Amino acid sequence: MFIGLFETLRRHGVPVSLRELLDLHAVVAHGVVVADLEAFYRIARTVMVKDERHFDRFDRAFASWFEGLESLDAAIEALIPDDWLRREFDKQLSDEEKAQIESLGGLEALIETFKQRLEEQQERHAGGNKWIGTGGTSPFGAYGYNPEGIRIGQDGSRHRRAVKVWDERRFRDYDDSLELGTRNIKMALRRLRKFARQGAAEEFDVDATIRETARDAGLLNVQMRPERHNAVKVLLLLDVGGSMDDHIRTCEELFSAARAEFKHLEPYYFHNCVYEGLWRDNARRHGERIPTLDVLHTYGADYQVVIVGDAAMSPYEVTHPGGSVEHFNDEAGAVWLSRLVDAFPHLAWLNPMPPRTWEFTPSTRLIRELIEDRMYPMTLEGLESAMQALAR
Repeated sequence: MFIGLFETLRRHGVPVSLRELLDLHAVVAHGVVVADLEAFYRIARTVMVKDERHFDRFDRAFASWFEGLESLDAAIEALIPDDWLRREFDKQLSDEEKAQIESLGGLEALIETFKQRLEEQQERHAGGNKWIGTGGTSPFGAYGYNPEGIRIGQDGSRHRRAVKVWDERRFRDYDDSLELGTRNIKMALRRLRKFARQGAAEEFDVDATIRETARDAGLLNVQMRPERHNAVKVLLLLDVGGSMDDHIRTCEELFSAARAEFKHLEPYYFHNCVYEGLWRDNARRHGERIPTLDVLHTYGADYQVVIVGDAAMSPYEVTHPGGSVEHFNDEAGAVWLSRLVDAFPHLAWLNPMPPRTWEFTPSTRLIRELIEDRMYPMTLEGLESAMQALAR
């Protein structure tokens, strides 16, 4: 009965298997959800989706399943018996709307006319007051107005008069194919963890207190311990200026999340490519430049290096001395990137540009080769992959 939904979910990238399909059939067969379309949506999402990152894809697939006359007709025939429609619509209507519908022929007439129009209509229709379509005054369709309407295929309510909202997306920010936000950046960064207890004993240790109190024959012996922190050390190199201005918000969110997740975080700034100097301040004043060699010698190989940049520049900035657009660099950017790779075995480059554009930018191809193809997109999925690679 739900094979159409199953196939639609697969097309939209939701990883579902026959196990979930059988579970959904079992849930409906046992009467867990009856005559409630919103409840069916929630039950189907609970059964079919195992990761919140796919909630938005499920919403899009669920809306697509009901989209168009043929699929909606099939859904009503296969999934929504007459008593479902009547009970669901009756539940959604106010007393005033019920009275108005009764004055216009009643809910029975509305449903029967809806089914008849589905059978008669063979093409898309816009405007007018009879056919199922868009922008008209027919009771059936989208983007129009009618006091007793059934909304079909509309992504938002305009007049708040539809009997039922079929498709509403609430989980856009969860999708792992979207750019990052502070919330899911933190979730992704937590894959890079190595906990340790260091510093002063400031945290109450329940287990040790019970153990020591028992040893002292019931005399309370309070035990403290150092707070547990993520002991991972991160060297964060951020490209600023130029084309990176388009990604300021994303980089700010990444920096904020990294500050919260990593106790040992050392941020530095550069422009386009790493050369002989780095900066602690993103203003990058000439007198405040820190020699890159000093940075390489200050931090050990136990640091995880995360470079953030779009890798989009003239290829000469990577391959030739003097290629920098801001100063004359005695050594090519490729030399300094190679030194970074040699000094820090755990290194990843996060690129805010979509991966489909990387092959069309010569400098991006060069940098990917220099860092041994450890470049990841600035999406939740890309950041999680980068953290997993660093944690190896």
